[in-house]
Order: sequence, then C-alpha cells, then structure tokens
Amino acid sequence: MTTTRAFRVAYDGREYAGFQRQPHATTVEGTLLRALAEHGVIDRGDGPTHATPPGYAAAGRTDAGVSAVAQTVAFEAPAWLTPRAFNGHLPGPVRVWAAADVPDGFHATHDATRRTYRYHLYAPEEETPEADPRHAVNDDRARDALDRLSGRHDFHNLTSDDAGTVRDLTASATREGDLLVIEVAAGGFPRALVRRLVAAVRAVGRGRTEPARIDRLLDPEPVPGEIGVGPAPPEPLVLWDVAYEGVAFDVDREAAESARVAFGERYRTARHVAAATGAIRDRIATGRGRATPERRDGDTS
Repeated sequence: MTTTRAFRVAYDGREYAGFQRQPHATTVEGTLLRALAEHGVIDRGDGPTHATPPGYAAAGRTDAGVSAVAQTVAFEAPAWLTPRAFNGHLPGPVRVWAAADVPDGFHATHDATRRTYRYHLYAPEEETPEADPRHAVNDDRARDALDRLSGRHDFHNLTSDDAGTVRDLTASATREGDLLVIEVAAGGFPRALVRRLVAAVRAVGRGRTEPARIDRLLDPEPVPGEIGVGPAPPEPLVLWDVAYEGVAFDVDREAAESARVAFGERYRTARHVAAATGAIRDRIATGRGRATPERRDGDTS
C-alpha cells in the first residue's frame, strides 16, 4: 500500500554538485533516488538515471555548495518508508528527519507557498577593534539595503533568468557575533537571486558602494556590466524553510537525532580545519618562531 508523503531533507551541500540530478556528477537528488532504489521503491539504474517514484517532485533546486535543512521531496511512498528507514541507505551528509502525509496530487514544487533562505555572511561589526577592514560591515547600511530590496520588485538585474523575475520578497538580517545572518523569503526565487542579493548588500554594508546602487539594480532598465553584481559564494547559504498550506510535518525523533549527530560531527571537523588554518595565519602574521634552527658560522650541516 502506498500513500503520498512529503519528506523533509537536510544536507551539507559542500560536496555535491547541487540538488538536481546530473548525468556525470554526484548530486543530492541522485543520492536520494539511489537510496530509494536500494530500498526497492524504484527500479535500479546507473547513478542519476534511476526512475522517479510516481508523483515525485522537490521543493527547489539548490546550487552546488548550497545546503538545506528543509528541502522537501514528495512522492507515492510505501507505508513502511519512514524518515529513519529512508536514512538506512543515505550517507551522513544527507538526512531525512520529518515527514507528512499529503493529499493525492500534492506537488512539492508548485504547492509551496513560501521559501526561506538564510545566508551566514562573515561580517564583523565595523566598530569592532579586531575587525578586518576587508570584511567589516556597518549593520545600519546593510539593513537599509535589505529594506530597499524588500517588497514587490522585478529582480531581472540580479538573476540570469529571462522570465519569472518579479517577486514579492522580504529580507532582514540578524547579528550573531561575527556573522550577519541574512534571511530572504519569497514564494519562489529566480536563479542565484539570493546570492546576488547578498553580494549587493555586502558591498553597501562595507561602504564599497552607495545604497542608491540598490535602487539602480531594481530599475526596469538593464544595468551595464561594470555595475552588475556577481553571486556571493554558495557555501554559507542554507534553504531554511519551505511552507505548505495545511501541511504539518511530524518529526521522526530517531531520524532527527541521527541528523543532529551527523551534522555535529561535520561541524567539529570543520572547526578543527579552521583552527589549523587559523594557526598558520597567526604565525605568519606575527612572525614568531622559526621553521629551522638558526645556523651558526661554519656550520655546514
């Protein structure tokens, strides 16, 4: 017996070539479909050539390097396929942690009413004594830029898409230590809009451009190349939430704990790597210590 079910999927996107399956790359979607083939839910195939289950759709197509906590996939699933069962054939960077039974005909893409992204921008406050001037941000300037971007606009100058560029968007920021967490929500997003938006806000916050540039980017006229905005790096971006009217997800406690442990281990590994590179930076900056003993006169060793 099958029922249409939606699953919440969290993943660390740093080692994946995006969500959408591709013929010759490791993707999150390809990983999910391979797990379903291992479970016998769909026919086995070669990598991303697996078939999809009836009614299959996903909430969004995140870019290479982008992570998620609430990516949503829905399809006709057997009753035994709980989040913890799904995880049985998934690697640690991809975890299913909640599910909801949804009506027949439910579509994870088209039925989403709101999508929320969070970008964790390294941006020490401008007035902090130890702040690197290359990265320091004035919060008031950044928030002014976000206010200008909020509302209904045609974002054609902040995406490579040619259609579907008019969006009703809300954008805000929260200070968390050295990070400025920028939250952007809308019904949907044209390609790379969030990352280009962050790049524009970062430039204003760092004083490298005036807030009026935001108004120019929202102008109906295309911007010339020299004042266009490229996308910010993908790794700090997370698909944070996808909302559906009338759908309540039940958290699978065992699966959620498995996800917490898996992401905790990845966080600790990243912290260790950061500590090592930070130590290298500090030694070079201070010039303390010597790589080899100082040679004495006449020493030929």
